[in-house]
Amino acid sequence: MHRILLIDDDELLAPPLAAYLQRFDMELDSATRPSLGLARLRAEPYDAAILDVMLPEMDGFELCRAIRRESNVPIIMLTARGEVMDRIVGLELGADDYLPKPFEPRELAVRLQTILRRARSVPTQDAQQLAFDGLQIDLARRQVQRLGQPVELTGTEFELLVLLAREPQKVFDRDQILNRLRGHEAELHTRAVDILVSRLRRKLEPLDCIKTLRNAGYAFAGARV
Repeated sequence: MHRILLIDDDELLAPPLAAYLQRFDMELDSATRPSLGLARLRAEPYDAAILDVMLPEMDGFELCRAIRRESNVPIIMLTARGEVMDRIVGLELGADDYLPKPFEPRELAVRLQTILRRARSVPTQDAQQLAFDGLQIDLARRQVQRLGQPVELTGTEFELLVLLAREPQKVFDRDQILNRLRGHEAELHTRAVDILVSRLRRKLEPLDCIKTLRNAGYAFAGARV
């Protein structure tokens, strides 16, 4: 059973949501304060975390930043009114997905299933490594090395890199990337892809292997070895 941590100060949200997610083989724990949530994430293994934006002590964005300093656990942000800027900020800080409040429990379950499936996906034995000049991608261990040094990527960043690197020189437009990463028709403004690419590029520096094709999309330009 997958273990999920909800950090939300609404004490009435967790009990019915926990009961619902049990149908999908998910066990939901909850914390009403960021400090308690961080303590639980440090003490126990979780497969994903759900963060509300509006929280006491610190907001969900600062909490996301704090978690990302210590962990690559998949994160879904709950954004009030589904504001585009909230979604963009959350993605910039390392969140893997977002869901506007109020939300349907079924949609949350589907999004959790998507990020959990990405996190546990294992490639076939004949395609466990992608090797390029200065960049090695271990698909089985979900690890990346840049110039011999490990690179810490979120689940979404890793999936984006693999998507592009599996087919070097192929141009993916923003909608294709969103739909491939989400596994269903994406609703997020395509600015999200630009954010993800920018974040990934920063982590891969000084390598310059993701190219922007104006008015077309993005392509991987690394040289295979």
